[in-house]
Amino acid sequence: MTSRPGAVVWEAAGTGGRFAVKIGTSDGAAAVSRETEVLRALGWSGHLLASGRGADSAWLMARWFEGPSTWDAFALFRENGTGQRAGLGAAAELCETVAGLHGLGWVHADLQPDHGIHTPGGVRLIDLAWSWREGMRPPPVTGVGIDHLVPPELALRGAGDMPLDAGRAADVYTLAATLWTCVTGTWPLDYRAAGITPEDLTSDQLRAQIATGRIPLRTETPWPELQTVLQQALLSRPGDRPTARDLAQTLTRLAP
Repeated sequence: MTSRPGAVVWEAAGTGGRFAVKIGTSDGAAAVSRETEVLRALGWSGHLLASGRGADSAWLMARWFEGPSTWDAFALFRENGTGQRAGLGAAAELCETVAGLHGLGWVHADLQPDHGIHTPGGVRLIDLAWSWREGMRPPPVTGVGIDHLVPPELALRGAGDMPLDAGRAADVYTLAATLWTCVTGTWPLDYRAAGITPEDLTSDQLRAQIATGRIPLRTETPWPELQTVLQQALLSRPGDRPTARDLAQTLTRLAP
């Protein structure tokens, strides 16, 4: 079982296999309902199996995807510096999957180290409550994204009450930040160098600092070749960032 404010995910097993059952209550009900809406619109085969809504709750049942998360795929590298081939392959696969989503006109808007599951049939993206496409109502701001992975241009908008317009360029920043975190085990921004202690700030206060764009990246580079690629995406202006497919192709060329 995993949980977050307003929502709980249970792993269930039956004659048809293993399933993820997500239940949202109060504010979480809206998020679960919205994820159901997104999954129906995407129409991914075998993902959404059933759903329902109560007076103050919502639930959905989806296929349980077998395989490591992107975070898990880098575990050996974080522990002892080995497993580069597996980590690099996982990074390229995640980028290619995000590129495919973008090609359909969608953005994920909440990429995190455990939101890509590397199954034998390819990467499956999960937790799509904040995903959207042009013509679809934008997601509400509350609860969108991990503060440490949000791009500077969206940080202030993510802290207020305005709709969050998390487009493909923002997705690429968060994708690169997610991979940086998987490689190093730390958030990409060097808060200490900027004189910031995130634990002492509220989410809104931290995002206001991130929005300045003046917090540098961490200088530790246990994997220089890979992190140089990620640095370019993290330090570029939104219009100059590579696409997710650019990242996938560049990472593929790094393979020995």
